Amino acid sequence: MTIQVGISACLLGERVRYDGDHKRSSFCADELSQWVQYVRICPEVSAGMSVPRPTIRLEQHQDRVLAVIPSTGADVTDALIAVADRHQPQLAALSGYILCTKSPSCGMERVKLFDPKTNAYERVAQGLFARRLQQLFPALPVEEDIRLEDAVLRANFMLRLFIYAGWQRLEQGLSAAQLREFHACVRPLLTAQPQSLAALDELTEKAAAMTPALRVNYLESLMKALSNPANLPADSSNALVPLNEYFERYLPREQAAELACLIRDFLPVA
Repeated sequence: MTIQVGISACLLGERVRYDGDHKRSSFCADELSQWVQYVRICPEVSAGMSVPRPTIRLEQHQDRVLAVIPSTGADVTDALIAVADRHQPQLAALSGYILCTKSPSCGMERVKLFDPKTNAYERVAQGLFARRLQQLFPALPVEEDIRLEDAVLRANFMLRLFIYAGWQRLEQGLSAAQLREFHACVRPLLTAQPQSLAALDELTEKAAAMTPALRVNYLESLMKALSNPANLPADSSNALVPLNEYFERYLPREQAAELACLIRDFLPVA
């Protein structure tokens, strides 16, 4: 099964930005591309805008955040949101999404928000396509290109990406018993977060039958828990020690001893 990942087209070197340029990410274009199949979307181009084009900014208007072209005053909010709605069947097949940082359409967070009353950028918001994407698929692993330059955040996104892809393979016709089997496989990844683990344990143990509500609740709870990167190496002892005990039962003695030594060296000194 090919893992499909949505991505802002400019991150793969496509010259689709407002100024006719790109924001090519070497990690996305050169490294991750070896393992996934990209579905590239530029929301602004998909909304019918030209390249190059006038800049867009997010503006606060009462209780709404709008996407506005300052040079003309045109409101393109609905057009950007409609891109996500129009691509919904395609987006449903994705296992993750990588967004362009600070973009008024794609920014996952920290996008400058202009207040016409004060004529200043005073707050931050989320890009409109990105916001709609996460409304439609709240459990989908989503990350920004700049954050992926951080080794811990990158590893966390990759973890969520492959777990989500594994879930997609099983989701259709999944029984309560199969849910418990899946949970047993991912359980060691959650031992650094005991509260989340306890909640998911209870959810699966009490499941008498698989229902749509249970499926959604489990997946969203799991992905939310996994989205909090463990504080390495301090939090890792909760996960690595039980894993070591598990593998000791199956590995040859020399390999088990080598693994135990590696884990001991990795963990902080008490």
